[in-house]
Amino acid sequence: MRDIQKILVANRGEIAVRIIRTCKKMGISTVSVYSDADTYAPHVSMADESVYIGASPSAESYLMMDRILEAANETGADAIHPGYGFLSENAEFARRCSDANIIFIGPSPQAIELMGDKMKAREMVESLGIPFPPGLVEPVSEKNDLEGIAQSIGYPILIKAAAGGGGKGMRIVREELELRAAVKTAASEAASAFGDSRVYIEKYLENPRHVEIQVLADNHDHYLHLYDRECSVQRRHQKVIEEAPCSILTEDLRTQMTSAALEIAKACDYTGVGTVEFLVDRHLNYYFLEMNTRLQVEHPVTEMITGLDLVEMQILVAQGRPLTIAQSDIEMKGHAIECRIYAENPFEGFLPDIGSLYKHRIPSGQGVRVDSGIEEGAVVPIYYDPMISKLSVHGSDREEAIARMKVALAEYEIIGCTTTIPFCEYSLNHPAFTSGKYDTHFVSQYFEKDLQEGVLDTLIDAEPNDTETIMMASLSALLSEQIQHSNSSNTLTEQQDSSRQWWSARRNS
Repeated sequence: MRDIQKILVANRGEIAVRIIRTCKKMGISTVSVYSDADTYAPHVSMADESVYIGASPSAESYLMMDRILEAANETGADAIHPGYGFLSENAEFARRCSDANIIFIGPSPQAIELMGDKMKAREMVESLGIPFPPGLVEPVSEKNDLEGIAQSIGYPILIKAAAGGGGKGMRIVREELELRAAVKTAASEAASAFGDSRVYIEKYLENPRHVEIQVLADNHDHYLHLYDRECSVQRRHQKVIEEAPCSILTEDLRTQMTSAALEIAKACDYTGVGTVEFLVDRHLNYYFLEMNTRLQVEHPVTEMITGLDLVEMQILVAQGRPLTIAQSDIEMKGHAIECRIYAENPFEGFLPDIGSLYKHRIPSGQGVRVDSGIEEGAVVPIYYDPMISKLSVHGSDREEAIARMKVALAEYEIIGCTTTIPFCEYSLNHPAFTSGKYDTHFVSQYFEKDLQEGVLDTLIDAEPNDTETIMMASLSALLSEQIQHSNSSNTLTEQQDSSRQWWSARRNS
């Protein structure tokens, strides 16, 4: 065992704040890193120390391994927590941390590599006898008999990036005429996003549910599951609303899926917190999708139903400590729901709507939790994911959780940019969601259809659109940035350009 004295958090925003809070609870010192855009972000001031790592674009800051490792050495940090995104699933970074005698708070580089390669992961899952969608576990190219392969699988099929995730390098093909163009496009997108153009083909499951199992393992061969989450409300294959537990799982199916998840974790010698994701069809057949070798964005709902601090669990495992809880100690209590609040316009295809948080009034009350990494008056940076916060609630059952979320969404007030709050309100009030009878096509099947048919016109009109208020928001935030960045002309120019871009988009919308 090796006690951790100081953790460098190699991330930003709400997840950096989240990690720092747990470190403080555990008496561990923290180091934050920041880019130009995050100079005055909450995670910077919350940490015991902070280190500037570069310009605003992530490729020049949060993705720079050398600079982050230098920051750890400069401050004497003996561990690095990568959060999620950025370097969290980068096997090379995990290996470089180990080489530098710095604890990487996550699984081994070998586990990251194995589960990060979707085809290798499928091969392993196949060897375990765990079901996955029919398809090929080898890369395809235009030289292959693509038509024959697709015909043997049966349309519709899905083209997927071997090293992918988050919907990138993914194409649905419903007929032969689309096939070769889809393979070419997916391969090109995969190469751009992941530096790996390999793609493979699998059967596309119509109207599935996206269900994931949270796993936890230490270095002493103890493997636990922390039950399940439902993540089917998505746009562009990315989650917006999550809940725990999944409302459609029978006890028998839950046992089957949690057992499968633990088998996978054991097979790749996993340690720490991880998530095994599945698709569940309308006949309640489940299929392996992928494993995420990191903390998930939606981890708060699991914490709410189990009472465990997953970041604390990660740190304890990274120190080499054995888990002191058994599977029988982990009870599933109540129901939790999380809504991701993005600076996006749901009425315009969920396009980013970056602006200034002229007003940011968060809800509160029993069973309500808000994870945020941005303060009122700040500009939502254009360089990163546009998530403003995660709003989570817990209730004694699903009905109470839905009721509490409705109240919390109604209390949440943001002025300065359009957000996904109206979409979340729409979803929580929709019969398909309240009945639990929804799937991954919720957005296209209900929201987009209602939008096209004018059903949501009243909801759109209710959105704050007072030009004077919005202008004051933009000018107030810009003035604040000018004062704060008076000694950094480059950063000030970036903020002014950002404001002008945002205003141009507003005027043309």
